[in-house]
Amino acid sequence: MDRSTHHTGTAHHHADHADHADLSGHARRGGHAPGASWSTAVRATLHCLTGCAVGEILGMVIGTALLWDNVPTMLLAIALAFLFGYSFTLVAVVRAGLSPKAAIKVALAADTVSIAVMELVDNAIIALTPGAMDAHLSDGLFWSALLGGFAVAFLVTTPVNKWMIGRGKGHAVVHAHH
Repeated sequence: MDRSTHHTGTAHHHADHADHADLSGHARRGGHAPGASWSTAVRATLHCLTGCAVGEILGMVIGTALLWDNVPTMLLAIALAFLFGYSFTLVAVVRAGLSPKAAIKVALAADTVSIAVMELVDNAIIALTPGAMDAHLSDGLFWSALLGGFAVAFLVTTPVNKWMIGRGKGHAVVHAHH
């Protein structure tokens, strides 16, 4: 085997994992720099946002379609956001070989703060957008407030995830199982 090919392959492998934080809270950038990269935080936040968005949209659609009041609709949306957010992580870590019990612990550790921050921000945006809480599924205001809330939640949650991953918390717990 050509040494330059082997060396390049090894360097590539290390580069692929260079921005993952280990459980001690130190990024594995050659073992030197503490913290997490922004790209890792963005990926973790997008993962969280996907589960939250699926659950929250489903909850808002169900509650609005059934003509529920605002509070039960939001509570359903928040509950489904947590359910789907956790489920996405559960599936990934069970596929990686964890038992369901261990996977639940990892999902709770990895996602609780991220989902909570995301839901707090997103629902605050929706609640504070005039008319959004009373908008119907066919109203552009319903969708713009919901999607705008997701965008703001993403911007607020990404630095939170970066901070947590850099300390071996949050999605750093999931990365240990990849």
